[in-house]
Amino acid sequence: MDVPTEGTYWVDGTATTNLTENELAAVRNKKIGFIFQNFNLLPKLTALENVELPLIYMGIHSGERKKMAEDALRKVGLGDRMDHKPSELSGGQQQRVAIARAISSKPPMILADEPTGNLDSKSGREVMEIIKELHDEGNTIVLITHDISIAEQAGRIVRLADGKIID
Repeated sequence: MDVPTEGTYWVDGTATTNLTENELAAVRNKKIGFIFQNFNLLPKLTALENVELPLIYMGIHSGERKKMAEDALRKVGLGDRMDHKPSELSGGQQQRVAIARAISSKPPMILADEPTGNLDSKSGREVMEIIKELHDEGNTIVLITHDISIAEQAGRIVRLADGKIID
């Protein structure tokens, strides 16, 4: 979401350095699924509507959009909670809605920022199982965490300190 102060990065074959804000937004929307620590769900929308939202911005028509959102919610075990608003869901369920939103468009990369940070240990384990399943299905997952027990579940760990790679 930020632009680099120097250097270049590529996302799925697209150099991002000279892209406009709208072009960057399109890359984020189509190429990256985001899972945030604080869920970032809209409280007045149902789980299904929250998952459909980025698909609307992608221009996907309503019938296909609804099916994609329903499929994503079923994948994370919330097929029976689609019509519930965030306030009617537990923290773990809200995070699973956020995961469904991130995977509904089948992006090539998923960025997960402390996806278990606001969850109890049981919900955290459930979320990590979903993330592992996504990885096993071929998704690229970049997970940011301060929790060493979460980091140790990854195939590769990169440690940062003060903005620099230390290990």
